[in-house]
Amino acid sequence: MSTAQVVPDSQHKGLVAALPQPFRDLAQLARFDRPIGWWLLFWPGAWAVLLAGGAGHWALIGWLLLGSVAMRGAGCVYNDLVDADLDRKVARTASRPVASGRVSKPLAWAWLIALSLVGLVVLLQLRWQAQVVALASLAPVAAYPFMKRITWWPQAWLGLVFSWAALVGWVEVRGFERLDVLVLLYAGSMAWVIGYDTIYALQDIEDDLLVGIRSSARALGGRVKQGVTGFYAAAITCWAAAFWFLRPDWVASAALLPAAGHLLWQVATLETAIEANALARFRANRFAGLLMALACWVVGNA
Repeated sequence: MSTAQVVPDSQHKGLVAALPQPFRDLAQLARFDRPIGWWLLFWPGAWAVLLAGGAGHWALIGWLLLGSVAMRGAGCVYNDLVDADLDRKVARTASRPVASGRVSKPLAWAWLIALSLVGLVVLLQLRWQAQVVALASLAPVAAYPFMKRITWWPQAWLGLVFSWAALVGWVEVRGFERLDVLVLLYAGSMAWVIGYDTIYALQDIEDDLLVGIRSSARALGGRVKQGVTGFYAAAITCWAAAFWFLRPDWVASAALLPAAGHLLWQVATLETAIEANALARFRANRFAGLLMALACWVVGNA
């Protein structure tokens, strides 16, 4: 892979790196070389299924994982189509397939449709109530790429859409029962997303300033660590309340301690001026998601 095609948050090895160039470009366009994105999209759905008492619903969890890979890919293709002009002005994104011209816009749209069809297959595995909830995400997802142009907090909108799988997973298992627990789980997931995506945005602060892109990292300025700490604390508080409402005992609440400790480690070791450090802390959230999933399993299936 040429240096021009390398961005810091890609993984330049394995199956994607071995593909012929045209297929590699499509894989990179869908961010298949960056699996952290679909893990982060997947985890809230898995949490909801497990917390709702669906530990035996492994097929459902598998479908949600496939849907996360496909729809995160489709979302990335759409985002790159909308942001092509901006991406060319930012060092980290200038080499993306559409921005660099390696993938034409018509081909990108065809790839978007193909990925969406995989999402449709997943959608058809759900009961109709969960299908309606899933389809309701399309409008906020479509609006997301424009948020960085109109608000300093596009990360809050990302929290809205990247937590949506929690709504789908819960409704699939429990319908519209115990919405108090679901609302708290979803709110906590939103706060978590804002926190980790603020860390991610640290990589682009200088370029964002030059081209006028807004972000929570820029909005917080020198208070990024305090801001991320606050969002992570809000996430843990919401999740603890959800656990307590569902199962009011301290043993259940203690299941959240490993995830809380991991988030505390992230902010304690975050170096906001070092891009590699920020990227590593961002990527570490795949493990935060796993620890939260284990906690949901304990509380929802004890």
